[in-house]
Amino acid sequence: MDKPKTLFDKVWESRVVDTISDGPSILYIDKHLIHEVTSPQAFSGLRNRDIPIFRPEKTIATADHNVPTLNQHLPIKEELSRKQVQTLTKNCEEFGVNFYGLGHKYQGIVHVIGPELGITQPGMTIVCGDSHTSTHGAFGSIAFGIGTSEVEMVMATQCLLQNKPKTMLIEINGELTRGVYSKDIILYIISKISASGGTGYFVEYSGSTISSLSMEARMTICNMSIEMGARGGMIAPDDKTYSYIKNKKFAPKGHDFEKKVQYWKTLISDNNAKYDKVLSFEAKDIEPMITYGTNPGMGIKISEKIPVLPSEESKDSFLKSLDYMGFKPGTRLLNKKINYVFIGSCTNSRMEDLRIAANYVQGKQKADDVKAWVIPGSKQVEKMAVQEGLDKIFESAGFEFRQPGCSACLAMNEDKIPKREYCVSTSNRNFEGRQGPGSRTLLASPLTAAASAINGHITDVRNLI
Repeated sequence: MDKPKTLFDKVWESRVVDTISDGPSILYIDKHLIHEVTSPQAFSGLRNRDIPIFRPEKTIATADHNVPTLNQHLPIKEELSRKQVQTLTKNCEEFGVNFYGLGHKYQGIVHVIGPELGITQPGMTIVCGDSHTSTHGAFGSIAFGIGTSEVEMVMATQCLLQNKPKTMLIEINGELTRGVYSKDIILYIISKISASGGTGYFVEYSGSTISSLSMEARMTICNMSIEMGARGGMIAPDDKTYSYIKNKKFAPKGHDFEKKVQYWKTLISDNNAKYDKVLSFEAKDIEPMITYGTNPGMGIKISEKIPVLPSEESKDSFLKSLDYMGFKPGTRLLNKKINYVFIGSCTNSRMEDLRIAANYVQGKQKADDVKAWVIPGSKQVEKMAVQEGLDKIFESAGFEFRQPGCSACLAMNEDKIPKREYCVSTSNRNFEGRQGPGSRTLLASPLTAAASAINGHITDVRNLI
C-alpha cells in the first residue's frame, strides 16, 4: 500500500526530473512569469552565452513594478522605470517571449494576470523572480519566488535546482464574523507565528473556513505565505477552483478541460498524510487586523493595544520599529489619524477587493486630509470595474481610481507615500521605506482601508456595517 501523501508531495513528485544524491532535486517548471525588475540580468546571461530560451512558450511577461498608474498612454517619466520597461520589451521581442506591456488588454500585476487568464492551473510548478509568486498556490500549484540567477536557469533549461522544503498544515475552522476577510485571516496567523514562523516550510491551508472562501480570497491568503517566512502556500483545488478556471483565455477547453478536472480532483492530501508541523486556528477568534510595526508579524486585532514588549531578546528591534512608526508600547491604534489609503497590490487588487471597498464608500465622502488611491490589479480588472461603475463610486467619494500596476506597494514608480505619513494599505509588506523613504505603513483589509479613508483615522468597521 502506498504511503499517504500530502498535496505538496503529490505535485512535487510529479515534477521531479532527477534527484542529486545528498543534494537538491531537478524540478521541471510548468510556467515561468517574468517582469521588468528581475529579468534583465537573466536575458543578458543568455545573450552572453549565446543560448536561446529553451521553451519560450512556457514564459509569460508583463510590466508591473515600474509602470506609472496615471497617463499610461504617455512615455514613462522616471528614467530608470522607463529604461527597465523598454529593456523588457526588447528582450521579449528578441527571445520570442509573449509580453503584455503597457496598453495591452492583458497587462497587469504578474500575480493577478496569471490566474485571471487561466495560465495558473492546479498541479503546476510556477516560478517568478518575485517573492509573492506564492499567490498561485491558491489553485493547488507549487508556486514560489526565485532569484535572478534562477530566472536565467529556468529560461535556459525549464528546470530548477531545489531542495525539498518541509511541510506545514494550517487549519482554520468555523465561520468568520462580520467585517473579517481573508486579509485579516492571514495577518492573524502571521501575528501568532511571527514573520519567521514558516521558515523552511511549504504551507497547506485547509479547514472549513478556507473552503468557504472565494478563489480571490484564497489568493490573498497564499500571497502572504511568504510573509511568515514560508517558501510558499497552497490550497487544494475544489469545485470553486474548476469554475474559476473554466472558460478563461488560456484554460483547457471542452473535453480537455474535463480530463484536466479529473486529474485535478486527485490533488488533495490523503487521509493520514504526515506533515512536519500542524497548526490549528478558529475563525471566531479572528477580528479585523492591523499592523503596528515594520514587519507583517507585528499585527494586532484592531481593538487591541500595541504590546508592551513581546520578549526581552527582541527588545531592541521592537523598540526600533515602534520608534520608526512613531508609536508607543501599550497604546491603541484605533482612531489614530492617517493621511493616505492605498487599495491595490497583488494581495488585494482584484474585483472582489474593489467591490468590498466600493460597497462601503458608496454615497460617502473621504476625509478632506486623506489621499486615497485605488489601483486595479490588471487591465481586465480595470475594465470590469468601469463596466460595474465602481470607478465612479470611488471618484464620487473623493478617491483616485487609477490604472493597473504595483503602484505604492513598493514605490518603484511614481506612487510614493511621503516621509512620516501614515498609510493604511492593502499591500503585503510594511518594511521601513517600503512605500517610500520614511513612509509608515499599516497593513489591513480593503474594508478597513476604505473605512479609514472615509473617517480619516483607523476604523473598526464592525461598528459601521
